[in-house]
This record gives sequence, structure tokens and C-alpha cells, in this order.
Amino acid sequence: MASLVALKFDRPDGAERVLGTLQQLQAQQLIQVEDAAVVSWEAGKKKPKTRQLASMTGAGALGGAFWGMLFGLLFFIPFLGMAIGAGMGALMGHFTDFGIDDTFIKQVQAKVTPGTSALFLMVGQVTTDRVLEALKGEQIEVLQTNLTAEQEAKLRAAFAENE
Repeated sequence: MASLVALKFDRPDGAERVLGTLQQLQAQQLIQVEDAAVVSWEAGKKKPKTRQLASMTGAGALGGAFWGMLFGLLFFIPFLGMAIGAGMGALMGHFTDFGIDDTFIKQVQAKVTPGTSALFLMVGQVTTDRVLEALKGEQIEVLQTNLTAEQEAKLRAAFAENE
């Protein structure tokens, strides 16, 4: 079972600062990062910058299509207004099929705002106590959704990049 985790930081550079630590933890096999992406939202900007972290992704990474759709739903579609409300509802329903529920989506939309950043991780196994110790002192808010094995398989089937 995998988890989609969003680590929210109170600074636009917070997510970038933690990347090195996560890479070290992955090298020590304390966390299994299957895919990752960063959102950085400078204060005063209308929309955030997003990027997939190809260097941390493993085999079966979800790829740009997944992150593009998710970030579009989270950060860009709300700016387009009610004209596409029905399409947004359909897209939210599509993500619910994969275990990414409305609560997670609304939580991220409410908390990742101008002046903040977030690190989105698709993680497998985690040695929680060691990872938390390594991240001690960072101002992090954890937003998470768990995926069943069936939901993860559906997500990978729909979005996994071809090798």
C-alpha cells in the first residue's frame, strides 16, 4: 500500500530545503520514494511553480500526466472560474477512484497558498521514527491520503510512464 503525502512548508523554499535530507534517507533505505513533485508559491504570485523530481523517482513512476492533472485540479482550475465547474467535478471524481479523496484535495487547496511550498511524495515503506528524527526542527505540516493496493494499481495503470 502506498501513500500520497503532501509536506507543507510555511516558506516558498521549504520543500526545496528538505529534498537533500530525503535523498539521504532514501539512500539509507529509510524511506521509499516512488515519485515526487514540488510546489513552490512565492508571495504575491497568482499561481505556484510546479515540477516533478525525476531524480528521486523510481521504476513505475507516475510521471508528468499524473502530476499535471493533480496540480491542475489543486492550483490552476480554481482560477478558471465556474465555467468549467462540471469538468472539475468530473476530474475530482476521477481522482477519488484512485483514493485521492475530496478531503485531501480541499485540505491542500486551503493550506498550500502564496508564501508556502509543498513536497508531494508517493511513498511506499517508511521507517517513520528515523525519518521524523531526520526532519526534526523543520516546520512541516503533513497532509496524507492512503491508497489501497487496488487503488495504487489503478493509478499506476492509468498514469505510469512507459519504460
